[in-house]
Amino acid sequence: MGRTVVAGMMVSVAVAACAVAALVVGERVRGRKKWNKVVNVLRELEEGCDTRVERLKQVVDAMAVEMHAGLASEGGSKLKMLLTFVDNLPNGTERGTYYALHLGGTNFRVLRVHLDGQRSSISEHEVERQPIPQHLMTSTSEDLFDFIASSLKEFIAKEEDGSKPDRRELGFTFSFPVKQMSVSSGILIKWTKGFSIVNMVGRDVASCLQDALTRKGLDVRVAALVNDTVGTLALGHYRDADTVAAIIIGTGTNACYLERIDSIIKSQGLLTASGSMVVNMEWGNFWSSHLPRTVYDIDLDAESPNPNDQGFEKMISGMYLGDIVRRVILRMSLDSDLFGPISPKLSVPFILRTPLMAVMHEDDSPDLREVARILNDVFEIEDVPLKARKIVVKVCDVVTRRAARLAAAGIVGILKKIGRDGSGGITGGRSRSDMKMKRTVVAIEGGLYSSYTLFREYLHEALVEILGEDIAKHVILKVTEDGSGIGTALLAASYSS
Repeated sequence: MGRTVVAGMMVSVAVAACAVAALVVGERVRGRKKWNKVVNVLRELEEGCDTRVERLKQVVDAMAVEMHAGLASEGGSKLKMLLTFVDNLPNGTERGTYYALHLGGTNFRVLRVHLDGQRSSISEHEVERQPIPQHLMTSTSEDLFDFIASSLKEFIAKEEDGSKPDRRELGFTFSFPVKQMSVSSGILIKWTKGFSIVNMVGRDVASCLQDALTRKGLDVRVAALVNDTVGTLALGHYRDADTVAAIIIGTGTNACYLERIDSIIKSQGLLTASGSMVVNMEWGNFWSSHLPRTVYDIDLDAESPNPNDQGFEKMISGMYLGDIVRRVILRMSLDSDLFGPISPKLSVPFILRTPLMAVMHEDDSPDLREVARILNDVFEIEDVPLKARKIVVKVCDVVTRRAARLAAAGIVGILKKIGRDGSGGITGGRSRSDMKMKRTVVAIEGGLYSSYTLFREYLHEALVEILGEDIAKHVILKVTEDGSGIGTALLAASYSS
């Protein structure tokens, strides 16, 4: 009897042990399956974001083709290729005191620079920033510009010496959609960024400001109305005469460059003393079937306020990179419990800002503590295991690398259009290395390039891959800060009466 009981107990223990073992094995199998799902999401992302050099060269060609089409006719391309009427870039000989005013959103700033005729020497640089009162963003054009003119008057009144100079010259950076009519005039197409002053759409922006300056008793002339990218090119050219293009790559992105006037077919008969003109590409709207698009890009675009618009910008600019990463992490969370229970914060659009994404990407601590901190602070995801943190870093890397390499392809597209990529004029068996390649400078402004080390390194790497080392060594990318301020003041100097 006792033996029977013992035997029965042993069998029961064995059965229980087998059951526990089966549970453990089952958990491991389920865990492995969930991990495999996460790995598959990452693999699909890597394949969707593929930017091998062959593909980048296709993007280069597509950019150059779209530039040609945009110069040939209005509406002929996704690239607007807007004429700026700037044909006289600053060259370093400018002298005197000039002002700039930048209205870029909910703040505006006024700036004064003093030039002494020596390139790269800006001996005085004063800036004052002011918020735009909320009610003025939906009031009248007179109310808005009277407020700005009053602020400029106060700024000028603070000048230390009491001498009254000749008429002052002002450059105006107006970061809203404008149809340029001349270097110092342009018609407002529409408001963005929360402004809605109905009586201003269709009117000349510079005239509205000039009238307000007159009402305030200021002897100040609006000498130039410019886009901030054009200001970056002006500042770049002032410092280095070999500067032929400018790129802004920060929250948003845009590009402009110096084009031969006879290549602007849609404005036949237009003549300039220099034989060239700066063209504002509005390249954020560039699109090509060669761009590597993922389901995350498609969803982001569909849910944006401007679907089917600004496709290139949505893949490469700081406004969007963090949100693409968020969408990938959300997908991984839905497919597995790697990040624990699904946090509601993962479903909040744009909750992960790109600067924080960059901090995660560049976290070099052994336990990736910055990644853990940001996942906790932003998404309220606690105790993320190290292997999950490593996956997040990899996602950031894939998204950033694609963005930087596509930006590089866009830059080479511009160089190709103007014959500065080493391919122009090759005939009769001449190799690229036989050509005399001109030194070519591209001015770059924006935190994504200047502050994000890995983005910058990936962009440079792609530039060399596309152009080849022999050509790439002649192309210099220069960080150029405050084109919308100093650059605009320099254009006021170039076009002073």
